[in-house]
Amino acid sequence: MRYYFLIPLLLLFNFSNAQNDMAFKTGEWFKYKLSYSGWFKAGEATVNLNEDVNNNQLLHAKMIGKSTGAVNLFFKVYDRYESYFHKKNIKPYRFLRNINEGGYTKNIEILFDQKTKVAKVNNFKKKSSNDFSFKENSQDMVSVFYYLRNFFRIDDLDKNNEIAIDMFFDSENYRLKIKYLSTEIINTNFGKILCHKIKPYVQSGRVFKKDESLTMWISADNNRIPMKIKADLIVGSIRIDLEAFSNLNHPFEIKFD
Repeated sequence: MRYYFLIPLLLLFNFSNAQNDMAFKTGEWFKYKLSYSGWFKAGEATVNLNEDVNNNQLLHAKMIGKSTGAVNLFFKVYDRYESYFHKKNIKPYRFLRNINEGGYTKNIEILFDQKTKVAKVNNFKKKSSNDFSFKENSQDMVSVFYYLRNFFRIDDLDKNNEIAIDMFFDSENYRLKIKYLSTEIINTNFGKILCHKIKPYVQSGRVFKKDESLTMWISADNNRIPMKIKADLIVGSIRIDLEAFSNLNHPFEIKFD
């Protein structure tokens, strides 16, 4: 089975209270620890954001996940996801996916033409290039992380406490749905943090047990930091916890008794 531990990070959601104040800034950095079935460390991931060196109107986000320790002996993983998106509207312009999961590899570039709504998908492994149409305001797997942190609020939820957003991935358009469950205080490595608890709807079958196998806790402060993720897989489960961070755009709020 492929090692999809970056997927939960790429699906994270945020309930923002102020659309005019960005939840993030350039230089922001996160480090996450991944454990398998709750008892041994299986990997780690980093997420960082910087200004594009070639275009100061774009931001460059990078997510890197890799296996660690004994996992490397039987299933070595190194995944790299990158997105270049506009500073103000978070529309993606370029997406990169270069992964190696136990010998399964993929190396893809997607170029988004926001005027024509055509995505050029360059598959470097297969040496192919194809064009696909995408929907207005579609996000890639990385830009959605930042888009939702800024532009959706609890008021945007429908009567079922859900929101949906269009995404384009590899060569497909699809709708990502996210359900708000509650707001609660959780214990973390940094202390007690007030968080929004949510469930993204993910495709069941290949990796996850069912459509609602992911549960996430997002800090309820203005940073909207993904603090904890739990996911039930077809074989076992994974847990992802925030281990370190730097250069936040807002004060980090810890609850004291």
